[in-house]
Amino acid sequence: MNQETKDLIDQGKMLPLMEEFYTIQGEGYHTGKAAYFIRVGGCDVGCHWCDVKESWNADLHPPTLANTIVEHAKKYSDTVVITGGEPLMWSMDYLTKMLRKNGLKTHIETSGAYSFSGIWDWFCLSPKKTKLPLEEVYKEADELKMIIFNKSDFEFAEDHAAKVGKNCELFLQPEWSRKEKMTELIVDYVMKNPKWKISLQTHKYLNIP
Repeated sequence: MNQETKDLIDQGKMLPLMEEFYTIQGEGYHTGKAAYFIRVGGCDVGCHWCDVKESWNADLHPPTLANTIVEHAKKYSDTVVITGGEPLMWSMDYLTKMLRKNGLKTHIETSGAYSFSGIWDWFCLSPKKTKLPLEEVYKEADELKMIIFNKSDFEFAEDHAAKVGKNCELFLQPEWSRKEKMTELIVDYVMKNPKWKISLQTHKYLNIP
């Protein structure tokens, strides 16, 4: 990588782009909404059940100009979801500034393990045990989405719910490979603890990206 490219990446004016696509948001508060997804490469959080492990190595994904990404996004939707990988490994300031300048709403899905950057209309925080969120990100969360893989994850979810703001939407989502076993437990938990809602990966049921 030449120095010019490295400098642009450091400024957030280029990003390691894994993929971009127009689809239906399948999870959380905005389930069912059409959105343009930008998947940024690079992640060291290391969830063993991650369904996009090919995103982990940023070097596999070509540095792409943020302005080019914006030009693509504005052709499809008024809402852009930036995900990964772990998008906050990179500065999101420039990309979100340009998206909003073009009238697009900016959403992010992040583990919160890296410093906050960007201007967000919706901030979805999804903490992972392997690399916990930084304290600074909890106050930014509009949505807390906790993945439930085993019974101990309910206690983990409550620990993080205690740290977000009172207006943050709280979701429990079964990990896909364990959905048959965990969904029943989640239903029972939400009925006993109605501050939580259930999130499902509806895009997988619909067989769409």
